[in-house]
Amino acid sequence: MFTGLIEEIGVISASEAENDSRLLTIDVSDDFAASLSEGDSVAICGACLTVTSHTVTSHDKSTFTALAVEETLRRTTLGKKAVGDSVNLERAMLANARFGGHIVQGHVDGVGNVTSVRPEGEGWWITIEPPLALMRYIVEKGSITVDGISLTVANVAHQRFSVVVIPHTRDMTTAAQWEKGVSLNLEVDLMAKYVERLLQFAMNKEQ
Repeated sequence: MFTGLIEEIGVISASEAENDSRLLTIDVSDDFAASLSEGDSVAICGACLTVTSHTVTSHDKSTFTALAVEETLRRTTLGKKAVGDSVNLERAMLANARFGGHIVQGHVDGVGNVTSVRPEGEGWWITIEPPLALMRYIVEKGSITVDGISLTVANVAHQRFSVVVIPHTRDMTTAAQWEKGVSLNLEVDLMAKYVERLLQFAMNKEQ
């Protein structure tokens, strides 16, 4: 489980096809790589992947690798990432850690497209068009994960939603690279999906 608070920006240094999967190698800081073990979970732009190996060089060129299988490539933007692209990274949260974001599974529900970026005061309004099937889970002032970042929905209208990115988030994540046409991984609020499922069973039972 994750919180949507990005710890570091990594850079893809290799992307190798393995049958229908893709092995990603990501450059990270020495400290980030040293904290990893084989089998650990890391959210890469919001998609939970398993660390298959890691290398600490002590020269700021440390790396880790993770395998993105066909389902992950189909559901996320990771299959379109190229060498040199930046990615948001978050390690799975510790049980005794402070919960600063919201409950994030690292299970991407779909890919949305940025339709506009508008600066306002100290922040930036980012409007995103998600897959239509996800709109029913997105509510104003609710939580949503965008490329691994826990954000608050500021507005919902016309089959789109908007979030506001503050300067700290823009500086510490890939949000500074978001512009019209960019595709982003989305994970909607877990609670909304459970409520919907429970209501479906309740309604079927009554019929």
